[in-house]
Amino acid sequence: MTTPEKGEETFISHLIELRDRLVKASIGIAIVCIALMIWPGPSQIYDFIARPMIASLPVGSKMIATGVISPFLVPMKVTLVISIILSLPWVLYQLWAFVAPGLYAHEKRLIAPLVISSSVLFMAGVAFCYFLVFGRVFQFISEFSPHSIAVTPDIENYLDFVMSMCLAFGATFEVPVVVVILVRMGLVSVAKLKEIRPYAIVGAFVIAAIVTPPDAVSMFSLAVPMCLLFELGLLVAPMFVRMSTAPEEKA
Repeated sequence: MTTPEKGEETFISHLIELRDRLVKASIGIAIVCIALMIWPGPSQIYDFIARPMIASLPVGSKMIATGVISPFLVPMKVTLVISIILSLPWVLYQLWAFVAPGLYAHEKRLIAPLVISSSVLFMAGVAFCYFLVFGRVFQFISEFSPHSIAVTPDIENYLDFVMSMCLAFGATFEVPVVVVILVRMGLVSVAKLKEIRPYAIVGAFVIAAIVTPPDAVSMFSLAVPMCLLFELGLLVAPMFVRMSTAPEEKA
């Protein structure tokens, strides 16, 4: 009977650890999802998500559901997505706990702030999209649409639009984290990033034009924060590099 080699044992132990971390992350999401279903409930959550659209419609107008089970399924999807967003710090912590044993002490000093900042920035992007962008976009579309058209959005299409927009804003708000990682890994320097600032600004507007609806309000609402967050990344990157640099690297 052959015994597994040391390398195989290590690989299997890593797989078991990864499985345990995934299970813990899933349990955290499930707990938050159950809590949201109890209070305030999927219906109230969807009403809150739909509030910007309802506010832009004529008084007394409502959204429609073309599917038979859509009134049940769509609020449940919204609740699950909100649960994942709220559980993001816990999920990222499980990821950090999985890779932490293989990191040096100076590298761990970088990971913890990145986990926290990534969660905060993603949630900030989603909140920015909901509270500041949706109202202006829906109002612009409502004013632009002809009076001969009755705007009655379908709840599934609205959910797809909201999820794609929130994901786009949440992801683009991670620009400072991307800048910090690129600088810390030595792939690019802060001075080089400052040199390519004009190209970064153009790239921000190109990305905004691709991921947002074809209107100037949405594009500027995404491109301008991306440019500001890029500048924020340039400011904080040197500080993170100093925090995560080993003594021998400094020498």
